[in-house]
Parts: sequence; C-alpha cells; structure tokens
Amino acid sequence: MKVVADENIPFVREGFREFGDVVAVPGRAIDAETVKAADVLLVRSITKVGERLLDGSSVRFVGTATIGEDHIDTQYLADRGIGFASAPGSNANSVAEYVVAALFALAERFDLALDKQELGIVGVGNVGARVLDKASALGMPCVPNDPPRARLERSGTVPSYLGLPARARLGPSPFFRPIEAVFDCDIVTLHVPLTYEGPDATYHLADASFYSKMKPGAILINTSRGPVVDSDALKYAIDANRLGACVLDVWEGEPNVDVALLERATIATPHIAGYSFDGKINGTRMVYEAACAFFGIEATWDPASLLPSPECPKLTVDAQTDPQRAAACAVAAVYDIMRDDASMRTICSVPPPEHAKRFDRLRSEYPRRREFFNTRVRVTFENVPLERTLSGLGFVVEDA
Repeated sequence: MKVVADENIPFVREGFREFGDVVAVPGRAIDAETVKAADVLLVRSITKVGERLLDGSSVRFVGTATIGEDHIDTQYLADRGIGFASAPGSNANSVAEYVVAALFALAERFDLALDKQELGIVGVGNVGARVLDKASALGMPCVPNDPPRARLERSGTVPSYLGLPARARLGPSPFFRPIEAVFDCDIVTLHVPLTYEGPDATYHLADASFYSKMKPGAILINTSRGPVVDSDALKYAIDANRLGACVLDVWEGEPNVDVALLERATIATPHIAGYSFDGKINGTRMVYEAACAFFGIEATWDPASLLPSPECPKLTVDAQTDPQRAAACAVAAVYDIMRDDASMRTICSVPPPEHAKRFDRLRSEYPRRREFFNTRVRVTFENVPLERTLSGLGFVVEDA
C-alpha cells in the first residue's frame, strides 16, 4: 500500500511503515496528483479533503490526526465507502493547558486574581471539559454552556462521558447554563466545532451581537476555529472598548491572517494551542489504530519508546510564594505562551505576500512542547491548597 501523509504528523513513517511506502509531504502541498495512487491519506487541519482532492484516486482510508473534522467532507467519504477516522480528544489537554497559560499571562498583565474571575466556557466537550477542570483547580467560578450536549443529556442518549475529567460528568442539564449567563462572565473561552447549519451553528457565533452582550471590559479567548469569531466585529468591539482583551490562537482565512486584528490581540499565536508533542503523538496513535482496524491489520506499534525526555522534568516551587504566582511560575517553566506570542508578531515585520508563509512556517517549525504531566513538582514544604492546585493543573506533585 501507499500512504500519503502530512509531514507534520510525528512518527508517521515509523507508525505506518508496516502498511507499505510512506510519503510525507507538506500539508498544503497535498493535491489530487499527490494522492492519486495512494491507498491511505493522513492529514491535519490545513488539508481540505473531499471530492476535489480524492475524485479519481485510489484512496480507501482517510485519517485526520486532529480533533476537528470540519476540513473533511465526511458525507463524500461515506458515500464512496472510504474509511475515515479522526482523533477526538487527542490534543484536548494541550489546548486546556494553553488556556491555563493564557489565563496566567492575562492575570499578570492586568493584575487579576483568577479566583475572582468568572469563566464562561462555551462548548464543554473534550477540550471545554478539561478547561473546566483546570479552571476549577484555580478556584475560578465557571459557567459551562453547551446546548447540544445539554439536550442530549436531557434525552438520556448520552449515558456517560468516559475519559472526560470528573467535573465534566456533573450533568445532566442543571449543570449547563444558558448563554445569557456566559455574557455576565469576566472571561469567555470558546471550545466549539465549526458548523454552518442548524440551531447550534457556530459560524460567526461571536459576532457584533455577541460582543454587545458581553460584560463591558470582558476578555475573549478563542482556540476553536477562526470563523467562529467574526473578525471585523471583534476589531470594532476592541476599538470601542467593549472588550478588555482577547486571546486568539485561530484566525479567519488562515494562513492569511488579518494583521489589523493581530495587532489588536492581547495574546496571539499561530494555531498551536493543540500542538503539544504529547497531543500530536496521541493523534498519530489514534489514526494508526483506526487504520489497522479498517484494513484488518494487528496494531502492534507503540510510540511510547520513541518519546524524548521532557525539557523540564522537575521543578521546585516555593510554598511561601503567593499561590497564584507559584502556580503561574510552574506553568511558565513548562510552557511560555508569550514566546509563542512574540513569534506570531513577527508576521507584522514581513511583507504582506509573506504573511501566509510565515504563519505556516511558525506551525511547521513549532518547538517541541510537553504537557504538564511530564513534570514532577516539589513544593518546598507542605502546602495542601497549592499542591492541590498544581495537581489539578496536571503536574505530578511529589511529597514535600
């Protein structure tokens, strides 16, 4: 068999070599000619997969090593009997850790006590549930909003959420709050799929009306999909001082970023919230196992032995430091979000025709980032609340 894969899928050659010839190419270079003789196609979110790409090809299985599926025409695949798998939840923890890093950066910039900031979470699936769990560990009052999931739980068709954090399994419906409650929050974070139709369509969910209803001076965070946010309306809301700040990891029209919005964003990054190395490996493993199941191949590959040692295996935290500051220092030692912000802003320093190339390069050359669970933290002396917070964020806390 021939496997064509996005070169940014880690260990794709090692994982799929038993399938046959593995050809790894840049995601945006995957075209009809590239996949014509392929049996397996493996992509990430930048490759649009549908009739235009696959018509006339020999592709029998498509896998996307991502949570989202809006770049895949799943109906087209189903109609032609082409197998399909995504990687739901693979990088959910990575995105949640990004949000935590952003919250600490915002707290430092605006002198915020996070346990006094109410967090509205729009979308409580794999990612939103983990954001809820970590924000709760920080003592933040949370307002979860997820109409589709609330309806499913009321109908009894969703018996459980295995694999999600404990606080995400607090349903049924009384757990979820109406969108009006989210508008009263100090910070609103979006974790929804991109959909264009139906009662819960999310295209331009955050539009002029949305911003006008938000608490004056509130902060918006978007790590879902760029078109979930109406960029022009967001720029107006920022200029009119309706919003106090915004954090954007995803952008309408990627890789062609709206530089005017980039300049207005408080924290800006190049669609890398889910780019932890651990999350990427999870995605590779999940589509590998799905491909094996589709073709009737025994899944024997385990990437665990290939994982490098974490860059920050151990930390010591001073228990006498302010708890929020102590936790912020631990997070920044593992993941410095402002470094990604600085890299993103280099887009402004290159000519407009180079903006898209710079955006893609920031993603393809993204430095290895490990998740918090790879780091063991020792607190200088017993401080149960701080230890509980660090553990809730995902660190492995050693005995004092």
